Amino acid sequence: MSASHYYDLCSKNIGKAVEIRDIHGQVHRGIIDKCDYDQVYLRPLDGAAPPSSGPGGPGMFFWGFGPGLAAGALLGIGLGSIVALSFLPYPFFW
Repeated sequence: MSASHYYDLCSKNIGKAVEIRDIHGQVHRGIIDKCDYDQVYLRPLDGAAPPSSGPGGPGMFFWGFGPGLAAGALLGIGLGSIVALSFLPYPFFW
């Protein structure tokens, strides 16, 4: 599916719990916090740190992540890298 399809889907479902699979095979679970034309921003459910930074890595321009995300930290996922997006059932994050 196209990035514009995922933009429409994410922008209409802000506040919902989702699971996103990206082109690198990583699975991201979180609540959609906001969405722009480039990325969807998740508030992670499991508190896991984003992938380690490195040349070309998703954390390349972010420093200061410890063992887990700081309270209120968001994880940005490029809309063009989404392979699958599924909504999680409501009790999942309670």
